[in-house]
Order: sequence, then structure tokens, then C-alpha cells
Amino acid sequence: MTIIVAYAPHPEGRAALEKGIELAGRFQERLVVVNAGPGGTSDDPSLADCADAEDIEKRLASCGVEAEFKQFVRGNTAVEEIEDLAEKLHASLVIIGLRKRSPVGKLLLGSTAQDLLLKMDCPVLAVKAG
Repeated sequence: MTIIVAYAPHPEGRAALEKGIELAGRFQERLVVVNAGPGGTSDDPSLADCADAEDIEKRLASCGVEAEFKQFVRGNTAVEEIEDLAEKLHASLVIIGLRKRSPVGKLLLGSTAQDLLLKMDCPVLAVKAG
């Protein structure tokens, strides 16, 4: 089985990454860290840049679990990419990061987080940055 981390280059994404490493080690499962976005001409703040991708690769290489980093920029949404990968890999768990919200903001989690929580067939763990 595989644990998937939906990664974005924010504190919440790093918290999800660390929780994924912890759980993959505890349950002896493979870890796949996914960073995805539709791409296009404008900069997408959810996509990891080269330096961030290198940092993730180094962290995964030193974490002691079977792990890999995948980045998709091919016109699909992050939700579509993660949903497809979770199905192909028979994911046991998807981990996402959530940020703190105002009372009004709590009504809406954010489209990617909310869509993943609602659409995934496997369990989804939401973590907050410390």
C-alpha cells in the first residue's frame, strides 16, 4: 500500500510531508509526495520550484522509507492528479495540509482541500502547520 502526500510549498504542505514520512515509517508503507497544478503562463503558487523540489528529494532520500516525489504540470487540476494516482497506486491514505482560517473562512476549506476530502475513496488526513 501507499501513502500519498498532497504537497504545496507552504507551511501546511511541509507539515503534511512530515506527517507522511512519520506514518510511512510507522506502517512500513511506500510514500509518494505529489505536487501538481494545471500549469499555464502565470506562476502557480501551489507548484514547487526547483529549489523546493530538491529539498523534498533530499528529505525523502534521508527519511528511511521507500519514497518518491512526483510533480505534474500537464493541464489537470491537483485534485485530478492526486485522485488518479491514488487509484492507480491503491493508496491507503492521502495526507493534505490545511491552514488556519477565520470564522468566515472556516465555511470554505479551500477548493483543493475540500475537493480531496469529498472525492477521495480512501481516507484523507488533514494536518495543520505547527
